[in-house]
Amino acid sequence: MNRAIAADLFTPIRLGRLDLPNRIVMAPMTRARAGQAGAPNCLNATYYRQRATAGLIITEATQVSPQGGGFPGTPGIHNFEQIAGWRQVTDAVHDAGGRVFLQLWHVGRISHPSMQPDGALPVAPSAIAPAGEIFTADGPKPFVTPRALELVEIPGIIDQFRRGAANAMVAGFDGVEVHAANGYLIDQFLRDGTNRRADEYGGPADNRARLLLEILAAVCETWQGDRVGVRLSPGSGFNDMRDSDPDGTFSRVAALLNPLQLAYLHAVEEGGYDVARVRRAFRGHYIANAGYDFAKAKAAISSGSADLVSFGKLYIANPDLARRFAAGAQLAAADAATFYGGTAAGYTDYPPLDQPAGAPA
Repeated sequence: MNRAIAADLFTPIRLGRLDLPNRIVMAPMTRARAGQAGAPNCLNATYYRQRATAGLIITEATQVSPQGGGFPGTPGIHNFEQIAGWRQVTDAVHDAGGRVFLQLWHVGRISHPSMQPDGALPVAPSAIAPAGEIFTADGPKPFVTPRALELVEIPGIIDQFRRGAANAMVAGFDGVEVHAANGYLIDQFLRDGTNRRADEYGGPADNRARLLLEILAAVCETWQGDRVGVRLSPGSGFNDMRDSDPDGTFSRVAALLNPLQLAYLHAVEEGGYDVARVRRAFRGHYIANAGYDFAKAKAAISSGSADLVSFGKLYIANPDLARRFAAGAQLAAADAATFYGGTAAGYTDYPPLDQPAGAPA
């Protein structure tokens, strides 16, 4: 597509059918504060409403099924209570003038039997255990060796994303992002360090990308492609991930996405990986992520190396980040001790510019 060079982060942009007032995106961030059984609540609605001046909000990763879960306190989008809880969030964001996409998530092997239905093993493309430990409701536990998905089970995985996407529409979202990054299930299929399959979902990059493409096709049965994004992390080693040829793998994946005419490709730029080839291979809007401050983001937009930039940790302590950037105001620092779980403290109690600390949000 033809990309106009933007003057700065505050130049409006049309993303699919959405008109965004700026190019500042709130990145998806797990905060582990969902209510009972993974249903969002009024506290979550307040948190997202406070950040509605972002050009686009992408929610925290959200489980498409009970099997897809791997962390306490994270939300789902697979039952009525969760849909109703997310409706509170989307109504709050829209009432504040914002736009919000739901990130669809299946963790794959990054789980534990204590968090799986009936104590089952987590599933993955291949029976390869990640190194390290996972945090469970009973504290840290070593990762287990996952069960390799049978070929006949893969349509069921695709259907979990299909239903999650349909439920997101009922919940009032403006679109969805498919989470194919950070070492979770789809990323596990994409990389040859975790995918040792000998069937049509393993081997060459085209085969390893098959699950992602089939999930996206299923999601696009509910949402047209211009309301669907995808997140990749080509260089990230998070969750014990590796690939023998990340440049070849992910530039090919990016090219395979083009016929879907998606709203955007959202890339985590870390691990020393040069995303330029991926950026060139994808013909749609590109959202850059990881380690950006205002100056770096402005340079990326003005040079055309990104169409939008997403910010994670900066949005934790600065709910009005877009306004602070525009005003050249000092940014608040986040308290890492309150990143995950807990109450309003470190979640909804960071004040905007015009509100003194300690005043009601």
